[in-house]
Amino acid sequence: MESKKFLVCSEEENMRLDVFLSKCFQDKSRSYIQNVIEYKLVEVNGKAKKSNYKIKSGDNIEITIPDPVNLNIQSEDIPLDILYEDKDVIVVNKPQGMIVHPAPGVYEGTLVNALLNHCRDLSGINGVTRPGIVHRIDKDTSGILVVAKNDNSHNKLAKQLKDHSMTREYIALVEGVVKLDEGTVDEPIARHPKDKIKMAVCVNGKRAITHYKVIKRFKNNTLIKCILETGRTHQIRVHMAYIGHPLVGDPVYGYKKQRFKLGGQLLHAEKLGFIHPATGKYIEFETEIPDYFKKVIKVLDN
Repeated sequence: MESKKFLVCSEEENMRLDVFLSKCFQDKSRSYIQNVIEYKLVEVNGKAKKSNYKIKSGDNIEITIPDPVNLNIQSEDIPLDILYEDKDVIVVNKPQGMIVHPAPGVYEGTLVNALLNHCRDLSGINGVTRPGIVHRIDKDTSGILVVAKNDNSHNKLAKQLKDHSMTREYIALVEGVVKLDEGTVDEPIARHPKDKIKMAVCVNGKRAITHYKVIKRFKNNTLIKCILETGRTHQIRVHMAYIGHPLVGDPVYGYKKQRFKLGGQLLHAEKLGFIHPATGKYIEFETEIPDYFKKVIKVLDN
């Protein structure tokens, strides 16, 4: 591993940590730098910081660049919460904090690493780093994913995603009291024009449709169900922030001051339904929100 140190000057004051390091390493992508930061390989004055940390004049920054690795992704003995499995598909309940597949700078600890330890027969359509991965959910979002064990299954599941026939329902806790009992956000989403790690509602974006229903209202928050008609990156997070109700705990689109100390947004992929690629029959799976989510609801109830 290669280690480098930088001293922040006054001209660089208030720059984001990931932006600063991206300028220092112009041969590395910003997402790569963010992954290195995520794995606590960057320290500011001897302490690990997040990507959005605003650097200060005089800060001492040390970054450790991981050695290049062979993209023959290794299996890892990581426990999996498997809801269903047969010779064609695996349905798993992903925990918050787990990345779905390897990416530059992140080659361990992902769902793919765990899947490869469980079984080697995964579809190869998405290449060596994404075997079997038909769709994704964010690292800090928990919930249900379906994984394809062969190319035929992958193609049929991907088609259902494309034609929006797959059932995908999420539970989310948002800031503020949502007035309408139900509604639809139909706004296009694209990469944020000024911040590459964010998505945003943009007129030139791809169409994105999120239906929502109120489950329960609290004094300053609302528990809602979100039903995806499309599946854009960060769709629910972007849409709810757009209508003035960002997700509780969301480090990117949420409030700067959070009431609860959380590992990320309170968003859970509760239900997934699809036509089985081999049998042609519709199957559906559902899971409860995780314990940390329940604890926040209990606090709000009290």
